[in-house]
Amino acid sequence: MTQVSVLRLYALRAAYLLIVVGLGIEIWPGILHHEKPWALMQGVVYCVLAAVSALAVLGLRYPLQMLPLLFFELVWKSIWLLVVALPLWSANQMDARTSETATACLMGVIFLVVIPWPYVFANYLLKPGDRWR
Repeated sequence: MTQVSVLRLYALRAAYLLIVVGLGIEIWPGILHHEKPWALMQGVVYCVLAAVSALAVLGLRYPLQMLPLLFFELVWKSIWLLVVALPLWSANQMDARTSETATACLMGVIFLVVIPWPYVFANYLLKPGDRWR
């Protein structure tokens, strides 16, 4: 198994803390104090992001075990940037809200830096999977 340095573990914890604080400021007030019903997808987005922030709290204690949460963050942000933001940017049609969201998603680059990729390859790609029976 590939060892992960203490410095890298603290960097992972900082990434989880960034998620907890960022979504805590942006999402949780809306979850706790919304006054009127949400549109379907707005409610879905708020609840998914609230769940991500709640699970990120576990990442503070278990940074390696919660790596799939960072994978999720990295993948959804990459997909959104490629499928939504890039076509709008290419057509010179990005409005202020889309640009703001794209900037927030580009912050996901932090995850590329803090994820211990040798550990990921050793434990998620090279290691045999769990048995099926």
